[in-house]
Amino acid sequence: MPEVARIAPVPGWPSRRGTLAAPVEMTGRGLHTGRRCRVRLLPAPAGHGIVFARPQAALPAALDLRHGQPLCTALKSPEGVVVRTTEHLLAALRACGIDDVRVELSAEEVPILDGSARPWVDALVKAGRDELAAPLRFIEVIEEVVWEQGPHRLALMPNGGTGLELDVTMTMKDVGVWHWQGTLTPAAFRRDIAAARSFGQVKLAIPAMLYGLARGIPILRGAGPWCAATLVGRRVIGGTRMPDEFVRHKIVDMLGDFALAGAPLLARVQALRPTHDGNFGLMRALMDRPTAWRWAEPDLPA
Repeated sequence: MPEVARIAPVPGWPSRRGTLAAPVEMTGRGLHTGRRCRVRLLPAPAGHGIVFARPQAALPAALDLRHGQPLCTALKSPEGVVVRTTEHLLAALRACGIDDVRVELSAEEVPILDGSARPWVDALVKAGRDELAAPLRFIEVIEEVVWEQGPHRLALMPNGGTGLELDVTMTMKDVGVWHWQGTLTPAAFRRDIAAARSFGQVKLAIPAMLYGLARGIPILRGAGPWCAATLVGRRVIGGTRMPDEFVRHKIVDMLGDFALAGAPLLARVQALRPTHDGNFGLMRALMDRPTAWRWAEPDLPA
């Protein structure tokens, strides 16, 4: 068993693990497959973790099962069973303090719903949270870790275990540059970030769909203005929910992708043009350097 550092309670975060107080059921279509999927979220005991269950296999939300796919975060079991587009649900679970849950799926892709994490957050909040006896374990970054690829750069830096600080910049050619900086607590995510939707340019989506058809890969078959902020030139069909919606959605993806590490992060994150591949690359680089992080748990009253 690795040594676990004892720390003060982390501001804004629970000190104990949590599960659902009641089951949750949601139904919708996948962004990439276009297929309808029913999702049942069921309470689970402490230490169970987040596990996606299909009839053929159970897939823990873990870095080792991450399966590279275009424009989403997917998992693949040793038996070849795939679960696609996990990131928004994972972000919502983290932001609602749900650490142990069984996620039963009737198809391979988690529904995109309105393109944001807000429907998941609303459903989880309505169901309620049961606090478990086990302490919530964090991953505390104690050495700088950097992942770079072309114009993309993500870095983790120690911050004394005070929480999760983000400094995120994204750019879109011929459209704009957006920046978000702040401390991301579960409450701040639910209030300020969760409603930000997926987004994309029509001129890029059509070639991606054709590429997917040619290669037999499901890409954007269920996409449209009903589940994404859709750009035609510089204009968003129907407008945006907030002026910096695009960078805020990058934070939705980051929190969901980081959840594959298995615990909330205590670190400062600097991200320039983050992507799903970059988020995974950063977590993989962190886990591959045992000297760069440690487990940490808040001291609990006797």
